[in-house]
Amino acid sequence: MYRRVDDIHWPSWRPEQRATLLFVVRDDQVLLIHKKRGLGAGKINGPGGRIDPGETPLECAVREVEEELCVTPTGVREVGELRFQFVDGLSMHDYVFLASDYVGQPRETDEAIPRWTPLDAIPYAEMWQDDLLWIPLMLAGEHFDGRFIFDGDVMLDHDLRVVPA
Repeated sequence: MYRRVDDIHWPSWRPEQRATLLFVVRDDQVLLIHKKRGLGAGKINGPGGRIDPGETPLECAVREVEEELCVTPTGVREVGELRFQFVDGLSMHDYVFLASDYVGQPRETDEAIPRWTPLDAIPYAEMWQDDLLWIPLMLAGEHFDGRFIFDGDVMLDHDLRVVPA
């Protein structure tokens, strides 16, 4: 069982799932979601989900925002990668994207409730514990690479680094 980041040989680590997160930041606010189902249900997060076979991370990120919020993000760029290992065996590799705008009107779906939040009032207490570590880097324009060990909702260990763009 993994309890620390150093317990894993990351070069040979292979995730069960590949996924994306995408955050729209506009007018000193970020478009978040209250997740209604699936992993992280009940938490606040950015829209995202699993990458389909044959789909690029960018294609997935845009599709997930369209499905969860009924808008199409624009000015999208990749800003980071996150690798998660859960002690129950679940493993995920997430690609994080930032968008500068969107087309359409955000609305609630079966998956998510849209939530515009001022950048200085992000509800980290309602989010995954790792978000407090890397979202400020994202908002500061940094690119990052993170590795995290979780036991359920509890982060046991992490390694987060700023990387060249």
